[in-house]
Amino acid sequence: MVFCALALIIPMFRGSMSSPYGMWCEFVWVFGLIVAVVIFVVEKCLFNILIEGLVLKHKWDDLSCGLTLLSALMVLSASLIYCTVFVCATCIADMICAIFSILACVVYVLDGVKLKLKCPEGYLSRVRGILRFTQALVACLLFTAVYSCFKGVETRLPGGLIWCILVYVVCFVPTLLVILTHLQKCVNILKCCDLNMLELVFDAVAVALYVSAAIIWPVFGYKNYRRDNKTHEHRIHDLNLVTIMTYVNLGLYIADLVLTLIEFCKNR
Repeated sequence: MVFCALALIIPMFRGSMSSPYGMWCEFVWVFGLIVAVVIFVVEKCLFNILIEGLVLKHKWDDLSCGLTLLSALMVLSASLIYCTVFVCATCIADMICAIFSILACVVYVLDGVKLKLKCPEGYLSRVRGILRFTQALVACLLFTAVYSCFKGVETRLPGGLIWCILVYVVCFVPTLLVILTHLQKCVNILKCCDLNMLELVFDAVAVALYVSAAIIWPVFGYKNYRRDNKTHEHRIHDLNLVTIMTYVNLGLYIADLVLTLIEFCKNR
């Protein structure tokens, strides 16, 4: 709580953040702060017993472990991005902000490892759950990089790039729905379907879509790249980041497809 709050305070005093990467970092620190506060209050007030009985499919420890691991990954991404984009040799305030973010990441990692060693039973603390929220996290990074890449661009985007953006959005929404369906039991969104079969179909479609994006984005993105003395360095970094994150998410969806297929065959 303390380190996320301290990392957030410094850029907030400067006013509104215009950089998409800066907005992502601020969002991550707010998210990390909220997660820490919520887990602390719920466990101290014993609300976890009520939540576990009425809402969750699995134990509270599973949700706590999953949120902690997710926060660790998000704060790690914010720390790396802030150090890369904002920190310089003379930026003392940015250095202090980055240090607090790194400390928050270290604490979250230690807490996540401690919770994982308890081996909680549930979806978020297993490999499939970790893959799912990592896919969602990578998609958020993709949205940030895409927005930064085309921010202020007045020309019409090529159809290939529009297709890639649609792929990222179309795969992101079902990923969130699958996570929610595995977590809660009050309103089972997909209760009329075989969830394993549905996940198998979704993963197969997501892999096919990401394969197309992995081919199309580099072709159209770098082909339509125009060198500009003011913005070309930032734009080429954005293009590179989107390309890398596309391949990362493709690998995550392939791994998820394999695990889902194994789980599906076991249940049959």
